[in-house]
Amino acid sequence: MPGIPFIRDFKFDYETAMTVTPNIRRVVANNPNPFTFKGTGTYIIGHGKVAVVDPGPDQQEHVDAVLRAVRGETVTHILVTHTHMDHVPATPALAKATGAKVYSYGPHPRPPEGVTPEQDGFLDFAPDIKLGDGDVVEGDGWNVEAVHTPGHISNHLCFAVKEDNALLSGDHVMGWSTAVISPPDGNMADYFASLRKLLPRKEALYIPTHGAEIREPVPFVNAYIEHRLGREAQIMSRLKEGPQTVPQMVAKNYADTPLHLHAAAGRSMLAHLVQMVKDGRVKTEDGRATIGSTYRL
Repeated sequence: MPGIPFIRDFKFDYETAMTVTPNIRRVVANNPNPFTFKGTGTYIIGHGKVAVVDPGPDQQEHVDAVLRAVRGETVTHILVTHTHMDHVPATPALAKATGAKVYSYGPHPRPPEGVTPEQDGFLDFAPDIKLGDGDVVEGDGWNVEAVHTPGHISNHLCFAVKEDNALLSGDHVMGWSTAVISPPDGNMADYFASLRKLLPRKEALYIPTHGAEIREPVPFVNAYIEHRLGREAQIMSRLKEGPQTVPQMVAKNYADTPLHLHAAAGRSMLAHLVQMVKDGRVKTEDGRATIGSTYRL
């Protein structure tokens, strides 16, 4: 399967503002885990009158570090890429401390009736101002375009910082790992479309919320797409052997992945299967795609 040129060399100091581009600084929260890499990067755009992107986890030391980084400046905007728990719980504290308005695509998506909400969603979040695809937020010496990129989650935005020709890519494109796409809100068809949406854009640098910058974004995004197509080909190969469940296929297709990540891998595989059942490439007994379904060609 095609490989992704992952970038896992990441130099930083926790809770310290470090310059990424002339107009962007990063403060990394001390919340490392298998899904956040070294931690959540909170970004500060501009100088003097600034925007803060993704306030991060509800950790007082992180809130204090961000406020320390903007001491003597005015926070005029708080921008949120999406509503997972590693990105937004510190938002109320930061908004209260600065008086800034909060901008995002919208609240955390609610699951269909009868479906348990995902534990990683911040259900209490709601922006002051909603942003749609192509909306531009203007600050003092900086302009940020919202780019709607559903897939990882339906309310995901990337933020294009025009002055630096850079894209704050959230969890949509990360240098250190692929994104988990977890149904029902995570949607693989949307994810493919959102990846392809980036290819004609002109930004020369991608800055994800987790990990280091991506300095050759177009080849990297193409590798992401090829990787996902390869995962679909793996599923088809497994099903040519006969009917199988998600856990059976994960055990083979993710044999080189640590066992504690197999559940997350299963969610991404399910996202592929939801789409593959929908377009008729794969079948189940009742036409539904679930973790417990048995799949066949």
